[in-house]
Amino acid sequence: MALTLQRILCQLLILVALLSIFLVIPSFCFNPKRILNASYYSSSGSDWSAAVATWYGAANGDGSEGGACGYGNAVGQPPFSSLISAGSPLIYDSGEGCGSCYEVKCTANSACSGRAVKVVITDQCDGCGSDAEYHFDLSGSAFGAMAVSGQDQNLRNAGKINIQHRRVECNYPGRSIAFRVDSGSNQEYFATLVEYEDGDGDLSKVELKEALDSGSWDTMQQSWGAVWKIDKGSPLRAPFSIRLTTLKSGKTIVANNVIPAGWTPGQTYRSIVNFET
Repeated sequence: MALTLQRILCQLLILVALLSIFLVIPSFCFNPKRILNASYYSSSGSDWSAAVATWYGAANGDGSEGGACGYGNAVGQPPFSSLISAGSPLIYDSGEGCGSCYEVKCTANSACSGRAVKVVITDQCDGCGSDAEYHFDLSGSAFGAMAVSGQDQNLRNAGKINIQHRRVECNYPGRSIAFRVDSGSNQEYFATLVEYEDGDGDLSKVELKEALDSGSWDTMQQSWGAVWKIDKGSPLRAPFSIRLTTLKSGKTIVANNVIPAGWTPGQTYRSIVNFET
């Protein structure tokens, strides 16, 4: 009887030990917070995810040749060079996705090359899928760039295809961040398009500091797309310094006195800084 009781106690101890292992190991190996904080940039060939692609605009064009981010005809010029895309709500994210960069590729069609094409989000696609779907409405040029040489029109003829995508760092070699002053800006209201940010490509915060202001930063509001504004209700004193904070990684950079005294609406002012990649 004593031996049987001893065996039962031993088995119970073993069971408790096993349960302890299962309770501890998952909390160490599967941590949702770790997944959320993991790098969202691609670092290997194994991190591709499924998406859908369509195209719009001219066959060899720039899509909308402008779009909801506010880049205007710059989308057809270097460094965008027409390799752009409108994004579904999940990608465009009410304008916060403007400027973010992705690689896309296709393999499911005989005209697909399987090569990755890097595109920048410059527009929104209202009718592209649900809020949980990755749908890229590419420019005709970007869509055709996924094809085997000479097969670009055959691929475009497919209309809608399944693709693979992954988020990547933006990189504009030799480019610094530029600020295009909105044409409606005046002495009390200032708005600017921010473009060519390396790294994340998108922004969570833009702040402005006026001349002679030792440390006070005014938070600008997102007007639409990649355009940020401040409506102070009193004369703004240039030159302006602008501080940018990225959306995903939270990096911050300052373009000191980038908007000069005597600035004019419609003019583009280039900084001498950019995010490190």
